[in-house]
Amino acid sequence: MVDLSTDLSGLALVWHQLPYLLKGAFPQGPLAGAALTLWMALLACAGATLAGIALAVLLELAPRGVAAPLRAMLALLRAVPVLMLVFWTYFLLPMVAGVHVGEVSTVVVALAAIGAAYVAQTLQAGIAALGPGQRQAALALGMTPARALGSVLLPQALRTMLPSLANTWVALAKDTSLAYIVGVSELATVAAQVNGRSMGHAAEVFAAVALLYLAVCLLIEAAAAWLRGWPARGGGRAWPARSDAGLRPRGSPSSAARGY
Repeated sequence: MVDLSTDLSGLALVWHQLPYLLKGAFPQGPLAGAALTLWMALLACAGATLAGIALAVLLELAPRGVAAPLRAMLALLRAVPVLMLVFWTYFLLPMVAGVHVGEVSTVVVALAAIGAAYVAQTLQAGIAALGPGQRQAALALGMTPARALGSVLLPQALRTMLPSLANTWVALAKDTSLAYIVGVSELATVAAQVNGRSMGHAAEVFAAVALLYLAVCLLIEAAAAWLRGWPARGGGRAWPARSDAGLRPRGSPSSAARGY
């Protein structure tokens, strides 16, 4: 038979500790808990996306002598465990370069670096999936390779690969739990502290933590869904609706107008 008093005391404990799980001792102390997890996730996702787009463009436009070493570096980043990269950034960078990086900054930089490698790979796959005809048609219209990539290929690849990008963002949000190795009091670390002060209620504490992580991931997925529908709501230039969008010169008659 279930002991209701024990269950209620466990739920009461979680409710009492919920502010600490959400934000730590803030504003009397540093930001911690779910708020810090969300903040690191947002910074890492933004950095990974911007760097990944830049790397994908560089891989498309750079000569083979530059692209090959860059691909090797991205493959290395995808192969290195996140925990190892956080460790190297925090402990080895000051010894090698004499530069001290803060704990939160260390985690954000490490996650953004690994995320950028995945984003670049994702966008390259999206560009390749468009086929060579898109690039050739844009070049035939007089576009430079850079303009063809930025105006024709990249917008379509971003829209097509946005679900995959959202998966990368969610993975980065969950990987913030590895920040404990450098002493960052993110959600998982704060939950361990709460559990250590209240033995016997681990199930309730970590169930609440699971729900908080779910909320963070749902927020990220909602942001991705909003971005996917943003141009259609008039928030910016519309995504190309079809594969030949943007390739027809201005004023050129459509196939219907030509009668075939």
